[in-house]
Amino acid sequence: MKKIAFLLAAFLLYAEAGFCCTIVSCSRKGKVFAAANEDDYTSTPYARIWFNPRTRERYGTVCFGLPDLQAQAIMNEYGLYVDFTAQEGIDPSKFHLKHPYTGDLFFEILGKCKNVKEALEFLKTHEYTFYSQALLADGEGNSVVINAGAKVIKEGDFQINTNFNIADLKKGVTDRRYDLANQMLAANKVVSVPFLKEVLDRTHQEGDLTTLYSYIFDMKQGLIYVYFFHNYDHVYIIDIKKELKKGYRLENLADHFPASFTYETVIQKDPGYKKEQILSEIEKKGLDTTVDHYLSLVQHPVTKQDSTLRGSMIEVALQLIKNTWNQHADGGMWEYWFSLPGGYTIRHFRDQRLDAADRIFNLLIGQDKTNPKLRNFMTEMEAYISLVQGDKAAARSLYETASASQQDAYPVSYNRAKEMLSRIAAGSQTF
Repeated sequence: MKKIAFLLAAFLLYAEAGFCCTIVSCSRKGKVFAAANEDDYTSTPYARIWFNPRTRERYGTVCFGLPDLQAQAIMNEYGLYVDFTAQEGIDPSKFHLKHPYTGDLFFEILGKCKNVKEALEFLKTHEYTFYSQALLADGEGNSVVINAGAKVIKEGDFQINTNFNIADLKKGVTDRRYDLANQMLAANKVVSVPFLKEVLDRTHQEGDLTTLYSYIFDMKQGLIYVYFFHNYDHVYIIDIKKELKKGYRLENLADHFPASFTYETVIQKDPGYKKEQILSEIEKKGLDTTVDHYLSLVQHPVTKQDSTLRGSMIEVALQLIKNTWNQHADGGMWEYWFSLPGGYTIRHFRDQRLDAADRIFNLLIGQDKTNPKLRNFMTEMEAYISLVQGDKAAARSLYETASASQQDAYPVSYNRAKEMLSRIAAGSQTF
């Protein structure tokens, strides 16, 4: 139960950036590149990549991120690109923003804008409200670093974003990774994939806070060179336009690289390892067969390990919802999970992954007699699934159960349930 509570707490936090990343953009002699090391704690080692073809409303995009499917880096079919760094000391509430945008702002920008100029125009009426800092660049060689209080347009032919407020650069504030990248870019007269790979290698991190993956975007050619777990000897090359023609898909980034003992050692120690194993088994053996097998082991444990499957099955159910929403939202993250306003706008669709998640929650709720908070959380998830699949009456009943006692509910889950009940009662047209 302690593991389950920890995992829920981790899932319910909203952070829109990697912890310590190094991001650069550079344009020289007609060539335009962006490159980054995506650093994070080894407690979240499972990187994803997903391809989102063009729709009537959105340009095609390639996204990189973690299992929450909140994009860490995005490049669209026109060569517009964004990536983020985590920041301390940037408080959006202190800037008195006139047009705060509380949704997944840069996912919207990459879906609707072709270059930095269009993006900056969009930002005049949709201001960035989060604590991270974004580097936005395009295939024309333009770039800008943006946070809630500053927009710093590139001067010269390169720009760098690491983990300090870009507005403090004039004060002489930098960090070692920034200094290394700056020295290398200033001393070199050309820009190329081998050179940027060296920049990434020199600025990567190892240990508990490690470089999970790295990439180099060739903005002119529409190519992405991807490296995994700070190993720069093996590369996965993506031709964006060619891959987008194949349709939507969500993949594990690790599957594109040779097996690594170092990486395998890290993931085998991770609390989410069993969840990832089950998801992999679903891909190989089928959804219903795999879910039914593990639910049977939950009900009738054969080994001591089987008795610990409950937490992993909750994670599996949540991941199935996130994966389903990502596909039906054209690559967008599940905003409801993060309690963002856009998350309360419901799209209706049927998907067998939602049915499987509902089956998991239903069985576990019936088994749980000791943890009302967890039971009500799972009931809230069932209510959400019912609403997406068009059963408003069932959703209302389940949301009422999930929020019957504030004391017996996780705060975020309770608040979401109350918000949904108020919208159902008001006859919200978003349903």
